[in-house]
Amino acid sequence: MIRIAHEADAAACHAIYAPVIEGSAITFETELPGVEAMRGRIAARMASHPWLVWEENGTVRAYAYAGRFRERAAYDWVAETSIYVHEDARRRGIARRLYGALLDAMRLQGINQAVGVITLPGDTSVAMHASMGFTPAGVWPSAGYKLGRWWDVGVWSLFLSATENPPSPVIPFAALVASGRMQAFLAER
Repeated sequence: MIRIAHEADAAACHAIYAPVIEGSAITFETELPGVEAMRGRIAARMASHPWLVWEENGTVRAYAYAGRFRERAAYDWVAETSIYVHEDARRRGIARRLYGALLDAMRLQGINQAVGVITLPGDTSVAMHASMGFTPAGVWPSAGYKLGRWWDVGVWSLFLSATENPPSPVIPFAALVASGRMQAFLAER
């Protein structure tokens, strides 16, 4: 089941994220944030952008979220996306379904472009983004140093809707939730 995250999901999200930090360059974060920091991240992010989880039998198996791409107001209609799936829940279509729900939530908000930032080669992530319609937008060579080497970072982009001139304001995620539109949307999935 896909649902809106809540602060009580912090421990489960941290447990999914910890092995990624410690054993890969998928994220350039190098220190475990801790459960309380994860709780703060969920609360802070969901004021403006979606954070969704995939739950099975009462256990969070994956999470996906969006956030500001850049701080300047001109970037309000672009959001960077992330998804993490527990090791034993991979290769079951969870990432594709959860990521699709995240992108649709962003569409409901009026965000018109999603950006995925992928540590290269990142074949699995590249393939998933491509299958969802993302296209390459550039590469930052030697952008991050982790695990004893430099890594290139690729940027993938997906237009979620046509750009308007002038654009309508983006609906904050908390307002979308408060209106009941997000819950109704997820109930239909």
